[in-house]
Amino acid sequence: MALGIGYADQTCNLARALEVLGERWTMLILRDCFYGVRRFSDLLAHLDISRAVLTERLNTLVEAGIVERRAEGGHPVYLLTEAGTATWPSLYALARWGERFGPPERRSGRTFRHWGCDAELDDHGRCPECGATPGPADVVTHPGPARAGDRTDPVSVALRSPHRLLTSVPA
Repeated sequence: MALGIGYADQTCNLARALEVLGERWTMLILRDCFYGVRRFSDLLAHLDISRAVLTERLNTLVEAGIVERRAEGGHPVYLLTEAGTATWPSLYALARWGERFGPPERRSGRTFRHWGCDAELDDHGRCPECGATPGPADVVTHPGPARAGDRTDPVSVALRSPHRLLTSVPA
């Protein structure tokens, strides 16, 4: 029997989630949406992804109700929906895993802090200061140490300063 390429015949909740979220680039697109990247051109430049792949992934995310396409200032923008915002704990867990277990030379040193307490979140997304597990709107991302060869696209430059999640990146 040939190995399938999708999960359509599986009745597993994880398989259903992976059907939408498991494609290459999807979680990085969502990460950038949490960072406040809204415009197609900014996603394209920051992710260094092909226009065709980005278009396909965004269309899939819109169809699945993960992001919403709106017109703002004469340009389409992409905003997380409630379903998209609900991916935050998974995305955060994957980011922390990569920081902890990824190759040391590829770790970013980026941290996430609770907006209200300014305490760094633990690996489970909890604030050790107040015990809350803040939603993404109450999280501030702080860059790691600057490195030679850091990217120079407008989003990367903007994210070199602390930035509250879900707040538009000034690109």
